[in-house]
Amino acid sequence: MFLILSIPLILSDIIKSMPTIFLTGFPGFLGSALIERLLARHAHEVTITCLVQPKFRTLAEERVTYIEAKQSTWQGRINLCEGDITQPDLGLGDKYSTLQQASQEIYHLAAVYDLAVPRHVGLRINLDGTRHMLDFATGCPDLQRFQYVSTCYVSGNYDGLFTETDLQVGQRFNNYYEETKYLAEIEVQSAMQHGLPTTIYRPSIVTGDSRTGVTQKYDGPYYVLQWLLRQPRWAVLPTTGNPRRYYTNMVPCDFVIDALDYLSGLPQSAGRVYQLCDPNPPTVNTAMGIMAEATHRQLIKIPLPKWVAKISLQRLSIMQDLMRIEPETVEYFVQPTRYDCRQTQQDLAGTDIACPPFASYIHRLVAYMEQYPDVSTRAMV
Repeated sequence: MFLILSIPLILSDIIKSMPTIFLTGFPGFLGSALIERLLARHAHEVTITCLVQPKFRTLAEERVTYIEAKQSTWQGRINLCEGDITQPDLGLGDKYSTLQQASQEIYHLAAVYDLAVPRHVGLRINLDGTRHMLDFATGCPDLQRFQYVSTCYVSGNYDGLFTETDLQVGQRFNNYYEETKYLAEIEVQSAMQHGLPTTIYRPSIVTGDSRTGVTQKYDGPYYVLQWLLRQPRWAVLPTTGNPRRYYTNMVPCDFVIDALDYLSGLPQSAGRVYQLCDPNPPTVNTAMGIMAEATHRQLIKIPLPKWVAKISLQRLSIMQDLMRIEPETVEYFVQPTRYDCRQTQQDLAGTDIACPPFASYIHRLVAYMEQYPDVSTRAMV
């Protein structure tokens, strides 16, 4: 047991000469889950090197210990390197070129996933960080693929069907998270067009695991679920716009990981963009009904103009304290965009990987919330 516990400390700053997969976004939720898939899929001589911010070092070491204890063949295959994507050399110093020589594949998941992120923070992490990762990738002599996780919401508030080949369509953005991820994807697509072997993944709103309910963060639809659970059986829910006209697109994290793992291993996925979304999303009205049923509440809907709802949450402390709903969430009740995922469905055909309907797993999300009410609503930054 002592040897297992010591492995992350011994290997944390060693870049091995054997081929490695370079991953950012660890020990985040998606990154941690993806590592297990990569260890299982790749040969034993392939290691995984994770770029970890110093402040998350202890958590990363604990995650490595937990993951490697699951399979004896996984032990010693995860390396931790302290660094920072906002720095031109990724904070790697003299390890930079050595890691470039060893990296055969890159998974860039690190980003600030926060609808309220200030613009300068979003630009530094989402845009500059991606540019620095692209610079690193172009210097890898044996790179097979740059796997990049974007978001469906590079669409901004585009009114219409947003396809997997769309990007610059004259859209405006609901927040700086969307804008900075959009600017970052422009950089990634430019590198892809100039020959960098790249695959882009655009998840929609990611919820907890559809089988267990497990999540690392309560945001998005969780704000509404928490608000309903704090009320008696007859629950008040402000609405805005026409909830029968707009759709809310949510996907469980296990679908995202399953799809990313499978699609990233396909030779033909190079040069493609995949929208990891629900092909048949519920309307906002239907989604509210599903959430009400899952929380055993009867809804009393209070229609409000969007600007009234948003300003009330932004400026009235009594509303903030009462509802605890992020003001930026309001925009997604009147999001006019619908997402096409035909390329994703085509390349997943013949597998059992598909986005389950929201109604089929929401009860597990609610059960997890009730069992673990203290999960954070804050992003890892």
